[in-house]
Amino acid sequence: MSKAILRTIRPVSTLPSLRTQGRRSFITLPGTEAQSLSATRILPYKSSSLYTLIADVDSYSSFVPYCVESKVTRWSDADKNGHRWPSEADLKVGWGGYEETFTSRLFCVPGSIVEALSGDAVTDIPKANLSHHSATFNTPATANTIFQSLCTRWTVKPFHYKPPSGQLQTDKTLHPARDQTEVHLTLNFQFSNPIYAALSKAVAPKVAGMMIEAFEVRARRLLDGPGSAIPEKHPLDEKFGAGKNIGV
Repeated sequence: MSKAILRTIRPVSTLPSLRTQGRRSFITLPGTEAQSLSATRILPYKSSSLYTLIADVDSYSSFVPYCVESKVTRWSDADKNGHRWPSEADLKVGWGGYEETFTSRLFCVPGSIVEALSGDAVTDIPKANLSHHSATFNTPATANTIFQSLCTRWTVKPFHYKPPSGQLQTDKTLHPARDQTEVHLTLNFQFSNPIYAALSKAVAPKVAGMMIEAFEVRARRLLDGPGSAIPEKHPLDEKFGAGKNIGV
């Protein structure tokens, strides 16, 4: 056989990679592959104020897109400051005429992180930072019919900004730093049901932006409104009274 013919036949050896791609489509149905989304905002409020709003999981149904109901069902042990935090919650979501309820495990690093895990998602927050969640840290995942895996993490941290004086550089006047906070939201998820994946296809890539925008609207309404006084309170003080043990 001539070398010219051999050169013509040799590219056929690349076909296994195409067959591999074909097999993969049977393992991961279209639209059910893992996805990762994120969004960030700089908001003109103290980080403690914003963290209070984020940790109030019972209120999620009032502002989180597609969240129909939200109910904390379990609380953490007391942290070093004597506060208890949401540890588990039932969330009902609805879109396209469908409604489903699923359970999320919650991990709160006071003042900085609120994380919700569903399906087989696991946290990468060091266990040492979650001693108050020790009772549920290794709790087995609760299966649901929507997500194979879902990790929603809100992170807040002070964003220090000193406004310019508006004068020449020789001006030595000190200006007070403005209270600002960087709010970062990440969503890592994988649908287990291709029907829900198909229904959410148009909106899923926009969800992180929609959620953080809705949170910004809520923060402005609660923190800028007349008589607003949420800033330094624990998220559950107004519901149960400051200093009470919650979830016992």
